[in-house]
Amino acid sequence: MSNTPLKNTSFYIGTVTNNDFSTSEGIYQSTIDENGKMSAIKLVAKTDNPSYLTITKDQKYLISTNSGGDIGLSSFKIEENLLKEINTSKTGKSPCYVSTKNGYLLNANYADGSINLHKIDSSGKLSDILDTEQHNYNIPSKHKRQKKSFAHSCYFEPNSNNIIAIDLGANKILFSSIDTQSDTFVSNAFSELQMPSESGPRLLTFHPTLPIFYVVNELNATVTVVQKNTKKNTYSIVETVTTLPSNFKENNTAAHIEITKDGKFLYMSNRGHDSITVFNVTKNGTLNFVERVSVNGKHPRNFSLSTDNQFLVVANRDTNNICSFKRNTTTGKLTFVDEIEAPRATCILF
Repeated sequence: MSNTPLKNTSFYIGTVTNNDFSTSEGIYQSTIDENGKMSAIKLVAKTDNPSYLTITKDQKYLISTNSGGDIGLSSFKIEENLLKEINTSKTGKSPCYVSTKNGYLLNANYADGSINLHKIDSSGKLSDILDTEQHNYNIPSKHKRQKKSFAHSCYFEPNSNNIIAIDLGANKILFSSIDTQSDTFVSNAFSELQMPSESGPRLLTFHPTLPIFYVVNELNATVTVVQKNTKKNTYSIVETVTTLPSNFKENNTAAHIEITKDGKFLYMSNRGHDSITVFNVTKNGTLNFVERVSVNGKHPRNFSLSTDNQFLVVANRDTNNICSFKRNTTTGKLTFVDEIEAPRATCILF
């Protein structure tokens, strides 16, 4: 795919609406131009707590998690300058992540330590819950946030039938598949990968060509490289690298992670240090540190690479701002470009 800059590319902004610090009313939209300048946000859908967003492959429908209430998930038809709600579906408690592929939809429930399976039809309508995968907590931890299962994200693995779920509380990654006849989860023979002690895995990103994915660990601010044996359908840890300066001792939780389309650079965010850490990805998929860059705000919960991979756009929740950075596609380094206001932004979706 060409990396020619695109003019005025739009993106959506998920937010937190239901707390005393927020003036947000729902999902917002902005644009970024070929120089990295962003337009002021505009409200495109009123909805409660749309903290995480995803979009269907055909770009027709947007799905949001609605954490903290009774809704769970909302489906919207994408129209010009507007998101038109189609329907909602219940989930477990505190849905925090959603993904979709081939008419199926997964969501992770943080408080329940589970993931739900739904369908989404050609009109964008969500089904009720079809099945639930409940995570087991079986290796005790001394960390205060690892006393039970807390599911944080779930994925359809590329070029595979595998479903991958990440559980921060149980400190492991779980592997299953979908029985498309019964629309239920089926556990794989290789069903779990235990992560480094008290690391707290949160999210992952897949290498575009290698059988590797990268996990950002929230509790100890590391990134773990996981390799797949495609013949055996098993997984193993290659390495775990730190993301913070050795002299940084303040409170911090790692948040988001993304890899470039060419597979050459990896980015992750830290909340507390309030930075983006940049890694060079070697030919065999291991990581070399490049730099750390301030996000010009606080609590960078989420960020996204623009569709052309020329820019990185970060949501700083606690300072109510969104910042854009220009990527040097040769070195991976970031240069601050622009900043706009956005209330309690938690997700950037191109």
